[in-house]
Amino acid sequence: MVKDKAKEVQTIETVKLSEIIKEPKKESKEKTFVKAHLHDDTVLTEDSDPARELYALSRFGGIHQKKVELSFIESLYLLEKEKIKIYSGKKIVTLEEFLKKAQKKEKNFFTRYKVFKDMRERGYIVKTALKFGADFRVYDRGVKPGEDHAKWVLYPVNETDAMTWYDFAAKNRVAHSTKKRLLIGIADSEGDVTYYEIKWTRP
Repeated sequence: MVKDKAKEVQTIETVKLSEIIKEPKKESKEKTFVKAHLHDDTVLTEDSDPARELYALSRFGGIHQKKVELSFIESLYLLEKEKIKIYSGKKIVTLEEFLKKAQKKEKNFFTRYKVFKDMRERGYIVKTALKFGADFRVYDRGVKPGEDHAKWVLYPVNETDAMTWYDFAAKNRVAHSTKKRLLIGIADSEGDVTYYEIKWTRP
């Protein structure tokens, strides 16, 4: 019964996410894709100039032995934008297959992807912030990692989630200790995201 319930929740989450993302269109002859290979916890592109341009122009992933190492969230975004094709061995991984794997591997993937995508669509560069104890770090428009520090630490939250004052205070402390602003991104069931910036003050 528990297993059936888990499968039901996962199916619902996948359906909801499929309403937000767009299936890639059929490949045209002129369309060029960066080839990437699926590994256990990451996606690694081929060694090519177009692959490295993904990093150089928009800071997707990080350079790893002349290839670009992408997170699952970055990979899904680029897959949706028809910038990459993901392979597992010689087999092309479909968007649905990739979604299922990502949701199993990463906690709250559904909510995190909605917020990541929304920020990217708004023109911000978003990178992971695990070393800060946050989900993401966000750079101001026009700023790339390495040129300046991130402006915000970002926590994606689903509109139905509850947060204790202790959790809220902890997030504030992380932002304050890293000299960044705290941004909470609240995602609703329709894929819209509302942001709240919280500032640290002393009475």
